[in-house]
Amino acid sequence: MKIILAERLKELRAQHGLSQKELAEALGINSVTYLHYEKGHHEPPLALLADIAKFYDETVDYLLGLED
Repeated sequence: MKIILAERLKELRAQHGLSQKELAEALGINSVTYLHYEKGHHEPPLALLADIAKFYDETVDYLLGLED
């Protein structure tokens, strides 16, 4: 699941034309922290995962690869 989440995070960020730093600032987190999520080294806490889904107008299930 980590791999799917990381891929979806990277894909959505690219589709929206954002840098990792810009997205991290929008979410109120450190850019290095976000980098770890996108590389699949760590998973975001549930509250942040919900914030990311809301930011992109997607579902958490989509981010986690449970739906297309």
